[in-house]
Amino acid sequence: MEKCNLDNACSYVSDKIGEIPKIALILGSGLGSLADKLEQPVLIPYSQIPGFPLSTAPGHASRLVCGSLNGNRVIAFQGRFHHYEGYSMEQIAFPIRFLSKLGCSTLVVTNAAGGINRSLVPGDLMLISDHININGLNPLLGPNDDSEGTRFPDMTSAYSQDLRDLLVETAENLNIRLKEGVYAWTTGPSFETPAEIQMLRILGADVVGMSTVPEVLTAVHGGLDVLGISCISNMAAGILDQPITSEEVIEIGRQVSGRFSELISGFIALYYRRNS
Repeated sequence: MEKCNLDNACSYVSDKIGEIPKIALILGSGLGSLADKLEQPVLIPYSQIPGFPLSTAPGHASRLVCGSLNGNRVIAFQGRFHHYEGYSMEQIAFPIRFLSKLGCSTLVVTNAAGGINRSLVPGDLMLISDHININGLNPLLGPNDDSEGTRFPDMTSAYSQDLRDLLVETAENLNIRLKEGVYAWTTGPSFETPAEIQMLRILGADVVGMSTVPEVLTAVHGGLDVLGISCISNMAAGILDQPITSEEVIEIGRQVSGRFSELISGFIALYYRRNS
């Protein structure tokens, strides 16, 4: 059934968007407004795409948007899928398998994350250099389809060094402060306890969030180059003596949306210049 849905999803979307962009974006909580800036957009609700789940998390519009940023073609997920919504690893992996089969070559995955490293402050943008998966969950569990990727994918360079260098260059050109660090994935939907944050700090995590890692594992398995960016939406539990709310996460995303859009637009322009 999944292969049938995958073929149908690719056929349905490609018929609507025409030329397949090289680069795809997954927009995290509060960051979806970037998709609204696409020129000549084609908007496709997830509900119309065979096999796609629906986004139920706050701040996720649940639609695919294809268009151009300053003349450069991109496809954007305006809303993603989380394990805490009740979706299986297979369901979370499906849209990434779709991108690979569609013909995209690069995935830019973004998220809102809680800061663990005390050098971070809400509103910072952080380039993800690596991740920590402490959940024991993996979308690659089960029988492997060799046509989609190798049984044991190497995760040494899950986040492409070439793409990271391009983003750093873009940030320097635009005079945008960009931090770099390690992202830890917890399932949620409860925010982490102070003891859990202390554990993650000891393990080497700089930020924590409830998404991204299953998407990256699937993307690397499928041969996509990956770039990851976190927006620091709050400081994690125990870092500051204050409660954490989902409204805070979305509000910080809105506040940094202009800087975030400028950084992504600049990166995409540089990416296409270097890969034309």
